[in-house]
Amino acid sequence: MNARNSRNTSADRIIEICKDELRFARVGICKAQPTRHTGAFGAWLSAGKHGSMEWITNHLEKRLDPTRLLPGARSIILVADIYAPRGDDDADRPDMPERAGRIARYARGKDYHGVIKRRLHTLADKLQSRHPREQFKTFVDTAPILEREHAASAGLGWIGKHTLLIHPEMGSYFLLGGILTTLPIDPPKNQRPVEDHCGTCTKCIDACPTNAITPYSVDASRCISELTIENRGKIPAEFHEPIGDWLFGCDICQEVCPHNSVRPEPVRPEEVKRPGILAAYKPRRRAFDVLEVLGWTEEDRREAFTTSSMKRAKLDMMQRNALIVAKNLLREKDDPQLQAAVENYIEQQPL
Repeated sequence: MNARNSRNTSADRIIEICKDELRFARVGICKAQPTRHTGAFGAWLSAGKHGSMEWITNHLEKRLDPTRLLPGARSIILVADIYAPRGDDDADRPDMPERAGRIARYARGKDYHGVIKRRLHTLADKLQSRHPREQFKTFVDTAPILEREHAASAGLGWIGKHTLLIHPEMGSYFLLGGILTTLPIDPPKNQRPVEDHCGTCTKCIDACPTNAITPYSVDASRCISELTIENRGKIPAEFHEPIGDWLFGCDICQEVCPHNSVRPEPVRPEEVKRPGILAAYKPRRRAFDVLEVLGWTEEDRREAFTTSSMKRAKLDMMQRNALIVAKNLLREKDDPQLQAAVENYIEQQPL
């Protein structure tokens, strides 16, 4: 036996640790290999469909090939955390503020970067102790790696027409993380790719108010999530009304997806009970009152975003978004107090 594999750790053992000890909802393993979609990705970038996300073009060779991110990489362990239940509905919730500017569901609880990465570090440390000659690099959303493609290869779901990963039991309200490693790990024998079940459905495409989605592609320059989170400058006027009540991010394409609809719990003994949602993802708030956001100070922003993944959004961005949402709310209903706040905010802006 090769010395580097003398203390073998099987895929089944890794999955057992991830599920039973670290409480990840799903785990899969795939080979570390270059993307199969280099041409399509390059065309997407050339068309400017990455919007203001210039960081995507940084370290492009590493993003397209994980063995350049970690020389000698052989395997990728992918994990998933559910952050919202199927059928989650914001309508008529008593905890929604009067002038609600909604937050994308993934950002309603604690910052997922820390929640996932701490547990990945635990797994990496366990593996490192057994394989001291190998390297392990954890990632959660920030490393230049095509997480969704690798997660699909690892059997965690299929990439839907809205480009998000969908799992037949979990739907699409889940977050990804992983470990890139030089350790060779054979995927478990029962791991299979998940078949694409989008079929002829176009609900996500039809529901997108900015027409950002075409089958299996998203023009980020038109996507509400990109406009309200990534875009640091002015949001083009053509998108103001379609933004509706979304203050930070957008879930429309997921809300309408049939695979996120409510389904009964499994009843047959041979069925596996669906994994639960960690307490860390319990929503601290589903929305902010845009009247309050328009009057925020920097201290107010920091306090509101404590332990939140929203902290990357600067004060001027949040107030820019709040102004757009406020004007949309005023189109639907007279609100003298909100109207006065909008006018006061506009007057105070530098020319």
